[in-house]
Amino acid sequence: MSAPVQAAYRYCEAVTGQQARNFAYGIRLLPAGKRQAMSALYALSRRVDDIGDGTLDTATKEARLKETRVLLDRVRKNAVEEDDTDPVAVALSDTARRFPIPIDALDELIDGVLMDVHGETYETWDELRVYCRCVAGAIGRLSLGVFDSGAALRSERAFEYADTLGLALQLTNILRDVREDAGNGRTYLPAEDLAKFGCADGFHSSTPPAGSDFAGLVHFEARRARTLFAEGYRLLPLLDRRSGACVAAMAGIYRRLLDRIERDPEAVLRGRVSLPGREKAYVAVRGLSGLDARHISRRTSRGRG
Repeated sequence: MSAPVQAAYRYCEAVTGQQARNFAYGIRLLPAGKRQAMSALYALSRRVDDIGDGTLDTATKEARLKETRVLLDRVRKNAVEEDDTDPVAVALSDTARRFPIPIDALDELIDGVLMDVHGETYETWDELRVYCRCVAGAIGRLSLGVFDSGAALRSERAFEYADTLGLALQLTNILRDVREDAGNGRTYLPAEDLAKFGCADGFHSSTPPAGSDFAGLVHFEARRARTLFAEGYRLLPLLDRRSGACVAAMAGIYRRLLDRIERDPEAVLRGRVSLPGREKAYVAVRGLSGLDARHISRRTSRGRG
């Protein structure tokens, strides 16, 4: 690997280490080459997310996202030179040459962020699922390309499982961030679910909407997330040990986060619910030892999420 490419990967790994709250714990379990590739994917995804979440006006955000699509076209055509001034482009181009990643999935990520830019709302779970598939399921499919496990790539269901696990993680994120998103003028939970539990007016304070069954709403969505987790975990037996450990660690962190939210639903209105670093590290160690994978397999085989 040339010096410019090594420098590009170091940049992406620095971005990942500084900004990835949960993602980094899983990819640390991968061998160096795969860890670098996942960092390149994260750095590009982080750039896209930052455009969508930033304070720029809509037209400027659309222009920046269009520029990112041009970058992806250059990667597809193997047209990024090692001396390119954009380290993310250099690292992503090298990753695309070394691993069978579906670059089109990054276009789907941009599609999802454009939904945010345009202030899309979702009437039903089926509509929200489309958004989640773009912003999170796409990452699952990209990750599978990096894991590059022969069994996974030969399985017709592997990409479906990876996609579904991404949906589970994203729905957990949505539950965690309902108050923060409301403050930014965004509502993700399906309108029909909000109406069913008396939460149609949104979440703008540290207490639930008057007369609502907020806990009922959270538990309803959490059950949906657990069903998605149970289906997505079917990916684990198809992966090699280190890749499976990476997935088990990332998913395990989010499952524990979901547990905390279920135990105290109103906590998401009072502040950001998170796990301490030591607990994330513990989950990662369990993933590497295979403990979480075996535990998950037993639960899934009994039909529980």
